[in-house]
Amino acid sequence: MSLQSRFIGVADLASVRFSLPSQLLEPTPNLEYWNYLDAPNAFVAIGTADEPVDRMLEVLRFWFTKDLKYAKGKPCKPYNSCLGEFFRCNWETEDDAPRINTKALEDTISRPSSLKSGSSRAASTVSVPATNPKPSKPVRISYLTEQTSHHPPVSAFYIDCPEKGLHAKGFDQITAKFTGTSIKVMPGEHNLGIFITLEKRNHETYQLTHPPAHLGGILRGALSVTVGDMAYITCPETKLKAILRYYDDGWLGRTTNKVEGIIFKYDPENDDKMQIKDVPQEDILVRLGGPWKEKVVFTVGPKPLDSYPPDQQTTIIDIAPLSVAPKVLPPTEQQLPNESLALWGGVTEAIHAKQFSRATTIKQELEEAQREKARERERKGESWQPVFFVTATDKAGKPALTEKGREVLKRAQVGDWSMNGIVEEGAEVKDVAKVAEVAE
Repeated sequence: MSLQSRFIGVADLASVRFSLPSQLLEPTPNLEYWNYLDAPNAFVAIGTADEPVDRMLEVLRFWFTKDLKYAKGKPCKPYNSCLGEFFRCNWETEDDAPRINTKALEDTISRPSSLKSGSSRAASTVSVPATNPKPSKPVRISYLTEQTSHHPPVSAFYIDCPEKGLHAKGFDQITAKFTGTSIKVMPGEHNLGIFITLEKRNHETYQLTHPPAHLGGILRGALSVTVGDMAYITCPETKLKAILRYYDDGWLGRTTNKVEGIIFKYDPENDDKMQIKDVPQEDILVRLGGPWKEKVVFTVGPKPLDSYPPDQQTTIIDIAPLSVAPKVLPPTEQQLPNESLALWGGVTEAIHAKQFSRATTIKQELEEAQREKARERERKGESWQPVFFVTATDKAGKPALTEKGREVLKRAQVGDWSMNGIVEEGAEVKDVAKVAEVAE
């Protein structure tokens, strides 16, 4: 209850300086935990379709897989990131997502059925299959993220898939407020969503905004995530927009985890449609709905989703057979001291050994070292400059890579994890490493 009392009346929990005991933490660095490639085969399929509506559906299919870790597992509290900490990895995936073709789906549904009376047409699906851990024809995705700001806590990320002409970027930052029984988590001012660019489609860019979420079960120690607000996906180049309405409470307060949504034509110069009910029927091109932790379906056209029988609804995502895809990580000997897995390695090792007192000591030493470095910069009048990204934050929500950041991703694409000539082991990195050694 002492931890709970610290939350009451706090406007933004993300600004509260406290160190959780290690037994309450998941042994995972924050920068490793926060990524959106739980199903990388859904990401590499974006931009495959020739029709704009079908490409928006490809983006939505990816959207419904980005939080697979919550749908299939439990939320956790990873380690707080240190300023200057970074994480990099690859994913190797099969390009095996079913192609989306709404015109063909319409033709199939409108065609008279030759089935016998009383029988039904098989429902169609374009859901991605489970990730193959050993793809026969791997498509490689490279990922780089860096903690660029400490107050407020902000990290920048960049996802690169040159083979498919795809990249995504954004800032991760949250604000959080204790509501009495749960914590409401919302995007911070610098977190304007995920920006996905299709280089082979005239660089059309999709902005995917995050909805607020509620983290429940704090007092019971059984954490759960529910979403109960709005999310938007916009593409100014195709003049298409998706509105997603999430519902977290159902009958008698039971969680439903349901979502309903539409794709419609919009005016990028006058983007004033924020609710599904505000959109004229004639502008609606696709309707979607279902429990986002289980299965989401869609239909083509403005008619209500439930006016179609199940065999005329197409599954865009079926969560049941999916699992979180494994990452390809740099070899331990090629990780720098301020790289997430190396930086927090002592804490992780101690937690796995159930040496919680030792883990807490190492963690607190690392965090205190960061605070001391901040005080030193303040005394000297120095400002922090990221290494791999141009600025710590950006009003447009779109981080830009430095030459060093581009070189890291370029090497990762060919499986080269060497940092020689990119980052020298400067004083900041050495100080972090020294703290870890002392804490050991």
